[in-house]
Amino acid sequence: MDREELTLPKEALMPQEGLAGRIRETFRLPERNYDAYSPLTFAFVGDVVFELIVRTKVAEEANRSVKQLNKEKVGVVNAAAQARLIEEIFPFLNEKEKEIYKRGRNARTASPAKNQSLSDYHKATGFEALCGYLYLTGSMERLLFLLAGRI
Repeated sequence: MDREELTLPKEALMPQEGLAGRIRETFRLPERNYDAYSPLTFAFVGDVVFELIVRTKVAEEANRSVKQLNKEKVGVVNAAAQARLIEEIFPFLNEKEKEIYKRGRNARTASPAKNQSLSDYHKATGFEALCGYLYLTGSMERLLFLLAGRI
C-alpha cells in the first residue's frame, strides 16, 4: 500500500470524544494530562480496546458459534500477531504515536511473557500502549484507520 493510499480523512485528524469521553462525562472524571501517564496504564486499557475491536469485527462478519468466534479472535489477539501488526503500521505512525509505542515496548512489566517470545511480548505491549493512548485521547478514528484491512 502506498503512502498516498493512506491519506487520513480530515475528520480523522480531529480529536473525537467517543466512548472514553462519554465515560469521563458520565462518571464526572477530570480531564487528564496523558503525557504523564505510564505506558503500562495505556497498555492496560489498550489490551481491551484492541480485543473489543477484533471481537466486534469477527462477530459482525458472521453469526457463528462462540467457539469459532474465539478461535478467530485468538488468531489476532496474541503477542506474535500484535508484533507483526505494529511492524506493519509503524511507518505510518506520527512522532507522538511512535514515542508512545516505544515507551510501551521498553516498559518493565511485572508479568513475564507467557508462551510468547520476549521480543514479541514487548512489541505487543507497545502496540497495546498505542491502542490505549489513542482511545483515551479520543482518537479512535485514527486507530481504526491504522488497523483497517490489517486484522
